[in-house]
Amino acid sequence: MSCLPLFIAAQEVIDLPFEKASAISWSGSEKEYFSQIWDNQVTTNVSIPRMEVFRPENPNGTAVIIAPGGGLYALSIESEGRMVAEWLNERGITAFVLKYRLVPTGEDGVKEITVASQSNPAEIMENVSAVIPFSVKDGLNAISFARKYATTYSINPDKIGFMGFSAGGAVLMGVAYSYDESNRPDFLVPVYPWTTAMPVQDPPESAPPMLVICASDDPLLLAPGSVELYSSWLNNSLPAGLHMYSKGGHGFGMKSQGLPSDDWISRVYDWMLAEELTNRINQ
Repeated sequence: MSCLPLFIAAQEVIDLPFEKASAISWSGSEKEYFSQIWDNQVTTNVSIPRMEVFRPENPNGTAVIIAPGGGLYALSIESEGRMVAEWLNERGITAFVLKYRLVPTGEDGVKEITVASQSNPAEIMENVSAVIPFSVKDGLNAISFARKYATTYSINPDKIGFMGFSAGGAVLMGVAYSYDESNRPDFLVPVYPWTTAMPVQDPPESAPPMLVICASDDPLLLAPGSVELYSSWLNNSLPAGLHMYSKGGHGFGMKSQGLPSDDWISRVYDWMLAEELTNRINQ
């Protein structure tokens, strides 16, 4: 399958190469709509991995691949995707919003996971377990693409990071545990990572620097897993940071809640500057 850029509605969209998931069957195309249940713009039923490219006016060489969350049933495409990309663009960072493969759903994937969470939670984990290996491959292919076309996008091939929210954080962890030389991320930013879907493991010896973001009051109880993930890096003498906010809940993304967690992305930027993963540009 071609991985050359396409241009749709003035937004550059890349179809990533992928191996067919023979055991999983999708019906229809991906869907994007505003979910009243989550109060978010979402994308569902992704069967073909794609990236939306956000180019800054003055690229500084750093790139971030962004994997939105949504329980592997949806992607919070605005709050945990495009809005993050636009914020990074303002600081010279090239961003790729990754639409990784999701659990096949019908007209409203958010409704499906909401109903299943109340009636059959085990079904959710069964479906997630089946699809997440392919989602992780999509993450690895996204890094390979950005590195291969680094010159095209004015990217330093040694400054390609991966940021993942919730289920996207689980994808990030899968990437961190299975990369090779061609698709190794240069830094990692898991934001309230779903460590239930991707349990914490010992990191590779060559694992990149990581900054973990979470809130203690996360209703999905992801704070302990976030601490465990941070500790796994620290205990292996790998560069790591952790911002654990007392309040923030789950899925805060770029939403404004009037809490210190509203500024999480500024703390990520501070960390990137301190670790020399990006350069400050005149704004």
